[in-house]
Amino acid sequence: MRILVQKFGGTSLSDARARSHAIRHIRRALAESFHLVVVVSAMGRKGEPYATDSLLELARSNGNCLPARERDLLMHCGEIISAAVLCSLLEAENVSSVVYTGAQAGIRTNDRFGDARIDSIQPSRIVQALSENRVVIVPGFQGETAQGDITTLGRGGSDTTATALGSALRAERVDIFTDVEGVFTADPRIVSEAKPIDKVTYAEICNMAYQGAKVIHPRAVEIAMEAGVPIRVRSTFSEDEGTLVTRAVETELSDRRLRDRFVTGIAHVAPVTQIKVAAQDGQYDLSLNVFKAMASNQISVDFINVNVSGVTYTVFEHEAGRALDVLGKMGYSPEFFTGCAKVSVIGGGMNGVPGVMARIVESLTERDIPILQSADSTATIWVLVKETDMVQAIQALHHAFMLDKP
Repeated sequence: MRILVQKFGGTSLSDARARSHAIRHIRRALAESFHLVVVVSAMGRKGEPYATDSLLELARSNGNCLPARERDLLMHCGEIISAAVLCSLLEAENVSSVVYTGAQAGIRTNDRFGDARIDSIQPSRIVQALSENRVVIVPGFQGETAQGDITTLGRGGSDTTATALGSALRAERVDIFTDVEGVFTADPRIVSEAKPIDKVTYAEICNMAYQGAKVIHPRAVEIAMEAGVPIRVRSTFSEDEGTLVTRAVETELSDRRLRDRFVTGIAHVAPVTQIKVAAQDGQYDLSLNVFKAMASNQISVDFINVNVSGVTYTVFEHEAGRALDVLGKMGYSPEFFTGCAKVSVIGGGMNGVPGVMARIVESLTERDIPILQSADSTATIWVLVKETDMVQAIQALHHAFMLDKP
């Protein structure tokens, strides 16, 4: 049985025109003899009646005291509405379909309400429906605990549902439909010369997603990578095949061009605040104390540098005040710099290639952009710059690594 999983995001289902495009993609997959599982997000975005943020606002404006378990009961409704609407439209076109909630689809999670993790999937009910040539529609973003409580999967939950089902069903591919043409070399709203990427590895797209690219959630990619299920990121509103995400990227480029294109893309996160805590002589437990305090207060830290003189790290701007308050109560007097941006140069081919950092420094120095902090891994080099310099830094690095070339 050839199984394809399609996932449609909120903008792909927000109005009648968008839903007609989604149905066209569904019909095309059926015409290609796929057995089809369709995962849907809640329709629209904040302000629209069935969007997840709109449901949360309903709770906030009515007491704002909804416990986490009951909040998940509310939040999972948006996806169910989407699934029922899509089912009705398909049935009207004589396409046999059935809706299974996350629980009915066999998705079992832990009990971390609002950010649950999938423990297992038993998709026997889906397989039976597919064998009957029915399109199976699954509301994304949700599952069920062993005790029968409904849970939601947190940010990117519908992407995670799609790749988890693709893995459990041994699908031929997972298609993530969104409102953009795939993965780009940089945010096209910032870099007008940004190019769509035909193929990218799981590791590269994970890095891009973690570093600010919002096309697909990294947790969803990690699930697909473990099972070896290819992903296509594509637009609901076009016939373009978008970006293929897979284990290895084959290329017909010459050796010369391959060496020149070892960087895949530029990503960014902003605004963030840089925090520096200086160590006193012999204060070897500083980093332990600081990061335990951040963790116990549920403050996410990033861009960490630790040495004998102290620790430097970043937090999201909206958490900076709380982080500084925690450090102050511990007796520390940290330096902090608000209005920063983390810019990442990402590419699986740059490991071991000399001169990458030199090119980064040169391109930013030429534009008088100071680097406040840097770090690197095998596939990513990060630089921290002022947020006011972010756009120019992204454009400079995109040009420096010739990502604007065909």
